[in-house]
Parts: sequence; structure tokens; C-alpha cells
Amino acid sequence: MSDVPFGFGLPDRDPERREPGQGGTPGNPGDPFGLGALFGGIAGGGSPEDLLGKMPLFAELQKLMNWSGGPVNWDLARQGAISQLAAGHQPSSDAERTAVAEALRLADLWLDQATGLPSGIERTAAWSRVEWVEQTLPAWRALIDPLAEKVVGAMTSALPQEAAMSFGPVAGIMGRMGGLMFGAQVGQALGKLADEVVTSTDVGLPLAPAGTGVLVPQNVGAFADGLDRPADEVRLFLALREAASQRLFAHVPWLRQQLQDAVHAYARGITIDREAIEQKLGEAMSGMEGGIDPSNPESIQQLLGSGVLEPEETPEQQMALRRLETLLALVEGWVDTVVAEAARDRLPGHPALAETMRRRRASGGPAEQTFATLVGLELRPRRLRDAATVWGAMTQQHGSDARDRLWSHPDLLPTSEDLDEPLDFVARQGLDDELAALTAEDAEKPEDDEGGRQQG
Repeated sequence: MSDVPFGFGLPDRDPERREPGQGGTPGNPGDPFGLGALFGGIAGGGSPEDLLGKMPLFAELQKLMNWSGGPVNWDLARQGAISQLAAGHQPSSDAERTAVAEALRLADLWLDQATGLPSGIERTAAWSRVEWVEQTLPAWRALIDPLAEKVVGAMTSALPQEAAMSFGPVAGIMGRMGGLMFGAQVGQALGKLADEVVTSTDVGLPLAPAGTGVLVPQNVGAFADGLDRPADEVRLFLALREAASQRLFAHVPWLRQQLQDAVHAYARGITIDREAIEQKLGEAMSGMEGGIDPSNPESIQQLLGSGVLEPEETPEQQMALRRLETLLALVEGWVDTVVAEAARDRLPGHPALAETMRRRRASGGPAEQTFATLVGLELRPRRLRDAATVWGAMTQQHGSDARDRLWSHPDLLPTSEDLDEPLDFVARQGLDDELAALTAEDAEKPEDDEGGRQQG
């Protein structure tokens, strides 16, 4: 498992990436919540005057601390993400928008030969990195708010009653600081993702408005660098992946909700170590060094980053993570399979491009980064390979229609255990088909008279 949700607790437990005795984000151990990206790199050091002189955003800190729009300060998240992108931002040109529209149109035509699921694209878009952040915020909010609300609620409810009476402001400060820290971390994560994502479904979820197929031309160009393949070929390969994902999410109506439910099921199980909080508050009451001071927001931030509020994972949460990991792997494996079928004999560079995508995933692509930040989930490449094996074998042995019928109900999909033996699962589908055929034949036979043999 990687970091706990949003990095609460110690943001980086890997000693090779963190200096001894220090917390903080990789590359900046003095900045445990990633505020440096938002406030000119001075968070964790430097005077307020320095900060005011370098980053006008600091002047709005009071407004940010008074955020009341939910458990995540989305104003801060948006500002933080866009501030990271400002230097390298390139608006999409008319030529790029035309090229994206043509690539997605051609991709849909090819996919018609690879799957019976109809097109899920009603309109196309070529987003800049900043547009990707702004246009996907509603989807992120729906996904993240319930998780963040549970964490903030667990933090405040864990305060002992006697401590809450003595330190009344603490709960309010912790809630506001939690929203601020969530906003800062989400903004930092979205800014980093916007530098890398090439489509609207690159993280395994449909983030664009329904029916919108999207490529990010600036990142498509970066993806193509060093591949020694024509730019239009790379664009078409990525358009195939986007168009395939759009088909799946458009025509499997329960899929998006199942993915969100898995994240929220994890959130429902979040618990906080009440005894550790009681100890910290006890230290504060007795004046011991390291205790928290309810009048000092900095001490609250230190508490948030100390590891005391690190959620403890439960068996139910582990089940939710396995379900989420399996669903993401099945989506990715299906996309790989239908894209390979559609590109066969049409896209000369497909094998090399598919291998590049596999290496990208293995090294921790946008999807893994996103879900590691959200729920501490590391997508295992083995799950992705096994899922692709299921879909490929289903196509070869039973045809694309039988393959795609598995998406008609969540109970028909392979489970995590099925992915341990993917070919056994495929073989069972053949037996199930034979049994269904025999059952249908029996149903068509004429009934016996009064329980005896059919009379001639």
C-alpha cells in the first residue's frame, strides 16, 4: 500500500525519498501538505512578508481558511493546479482541434469492427492542460468529497468529550485546516496529472461531460516524443483508447457508479486512533512539548502531519480496494483488447505504441498516481495483464459478442479470484454457454401427458 488518503499521516514513507527524521512531500520534506507549490515554495520556511511579496495568493489565505463549501477547498485546489501549469501552458489551436476531431471520428469507425458496443462520443474536444483541470473538477468533486468528508469527520469525532469542551475551537480549526490541506493536495495532484494525461479517461474514469471525447494535444505531443512514430499515428492510437473507453462507460450504465462506490466503500471504513489523539491532547493540557495549542493553527497542522490521524485499514476496506483494483484492471484490459483488434492491419505502429503504454503503467502512470493519492491503492501490473488475458481469450474462443456480454451485469464479470486463473474463467464461460443451450432445448420440448410419455 502507498500513502494513506490524500497523504494524511506521513506523506512519504519511503526512506530513500525522504531525508531521515523529516516528513514532507518528495523533494521538499519541510512541506508536508504540498503548500509550497501554491505559495511560491516558501511553505515550511520563510517569513509571511516573503510569502506576500512572492505570491499574491497568500493575501487570500484568510478567505481560504473561511471556506464553507465542503470538506475540500475546491477554490484552492483549482488555483493550485492552474498555478503549477502556468509556465508551460499552451492553448489548443484550431488545427489541433480539427486533428483531434478527425482522429476520434476515424477511431470510432475502426472500433465498429471490433465491438458491438456503439459509439459513446457525441462531441469532440481538444483540451489544454488548464482546460483539463477546469472541465474535470465536477467529476473529481463527486468522487473526492465523500472520502474527504469521512476523513474530516473521523478527525473531529475522535476528539474526547472532555477535550472538546476544553478545546472547543480545535474541532473547527481542524475542519478548516483539513479543507485547506485537502484542497492543497488535490490541487497539487491535479496539476501533476494535467501535465501527463492524454485523454479524458486516462485515469480509468470518465472525467469529461457525458458524450465528450477528449485528447490533450500538448500531452499527446509529449507522449509521442522519442517514439519514432508519425504524430498522426500516435494521435490515432490514443484516440482509439479514448473512443473505446467512451463506448464502455456510455453503454455499461452501472460501471461508473460501481467504481465510485468502491472508493466510497473505502471511505466508510475510515477510522482514527482515538487513544493517540487523547494522548496528544493530554500533552497539550499538561503543557508537554509536542502537544497541540487550540489557538495556534500551526500546531494543528503539525498534528495533521504527525501520523496520529492516519486511518487504520480494515478488512472491509481491503475488500473495497480489491474490488476497485479489479474493476480498473478489467476496464483497462478490455480497452487494450478492442484497440488491438481495431488497429490490427490498420495501424503499423500499434505493437510499439501498446508496449509504450504498458511501460507507462508499470512505472506508475496517471491512474496509479491518482488512486494512490485517493485511497492508497497501487494498481498491480499483473492484474492488468490477467484482465487483458481474459478479454483476449474470450474473443478468440467465444467471439466479441460473448466477450462484451459480460459487461451486461456486474455479477458476470471476473472477480479478483478469477483473475488469478484467467484461462479457467474463460473455459467456464464455454461450459455455461453449453448448459444454457441445453436448458433452452429442454424448454422447447413438448410436455408429457399426465406425467407419462408423449402420446403419438
